[in-house]
Amino acid sequence: MSRTAEIIKETEKYSAHNYLPLPVVLSKGEGVWVWDVEGNRYFDMLSSYSAVNQGHRHPALLKAVREQIDRITLTSRAFHNDKMGEFLKYLCQIAKLDKALPMNTGAEAVETAIKAARKWGYLKKKVKKDKAEIIVCENNFHGRTTTIVGFSSEFQYRDGFGPFTPGFVQIPYNDPSALKRAITKNTVGFLVEPVQAEGGVIVPKGGYLKETYEICKKNNVLFIADEIQTGFGRTGKLFCVDWEGVKPDILIVGKSLGGGLYPVSAILSRDDIMDVFQPGDHGSTFAGNPLAAAIGLAALRVTIEENLAKNSKEMGDYFMGELKNIESPHIKEVRGKGLLIGVEIKSSSETARPFCEHLKEEGILLKETHEQIVRFAPPLTVTRGEIDWALPRIKKVLCE
Repeated sequence: MSRTAEIIKETEKYSAHNYLPLPVVLSKGEGVWVWDVEGNRYFDMLSSYSAVNQGHRHPALLKAVREQIDRITLTSRAFHNDKMGEFLKYLCQIAKLDKALPMNTGAEAVETAIKAARKWGYLKKKVKKDKAEIIVCENNFHGRTTTIVGFSSEFQYRDGFGPFTPGFVQIPYNDPSALKRAITKNTVGFLVEPVQAEGGVIVPKGGYLKETYEICKKNNVLFIADEIQTGFGRTGKLFCVDWEGVKPDILIVGKSLGGGLYPVSAILSRDDIMDVFQPGDHGSTFAGNPLAAAIGLAALRVTIEENLAKNSKEMGDYFMGELKNIESPHIKEVRGKGLLIGVEIKSSSETARPFCEHLKEEGILLKETHEQIVRFAPPLTVTRGEIDWALPRIKKVLCE
């Protein structure tokens, strides 16, 4: 039995079977490349669902980790630490918002945004107690907690996990008129992904974000943008909402904020919204810890100083253009923004999973989403030469 088979057998025996990974065991990463335990090299086209925008083991991030580990790693929020303020100041400055509330995972940040919107609704909008509603979109993916899966339209995400939290209204994505119709006196927020990444790389029509933002403004409803996967350059702008000049009332960030080293997330908002939180209202033992803050600060500096959003735009335009030129009987559509690209496989060609498995054999790692979509999302540090290395291999698999 190979080492790969041994490790997979052991993992499958002791791990809950809540994932269906490709049969590869990774042991090393550098930039856009990863290696398995057998020594085979692969191009990482998933970037850990956009958590590794800066590439694997970026030197500036490793330096920040080593320096901070030698000092202090955890203080809890019972005390101040000398890194969190610097980190949150820089985060607020680049997002152009007043305050940030740090958390750990993306789902925690979404839960935090929900709490902020509800409490703002009661204290500032004067919605009656326990009547606050948040509008969400069909086909959304905001996380895996019971509250969040409760407002998912995906049957499997909900099946067996009820009863669910009330207070959420679901409308079609990419339909501003549906938002307008759904708003009531109890509506406190509209929670939306600028691109539905996990939902199949669904890019809304131009102007959708701007129009829904203006509808929210007219009705005193908070526009809450979930940029956990699309943020920090993934779509070719620092934030995807920047494409339409939208400034969210609440901005949710995570994934690449941790540089692929550590879970770091946050919500950002204006003073008048964030001041609904009082000591004891919300918290987390690990949120804003000095190690997380040092990593987050380094991750942001790499993103800004290396202009990863610009590279994402340029490489994304090139990559998507080349993918669209592939003449394959299996491809239904190629769509995306920046370096978040989905290739939809025709249902007559089975699902996307076999294509991902064959791409693994060609040295390219990625994962299907929503059965029929092959998602391409390499690190934002990717070069044209690296894309050119991958293209003939991708073409070979998509055409066969």
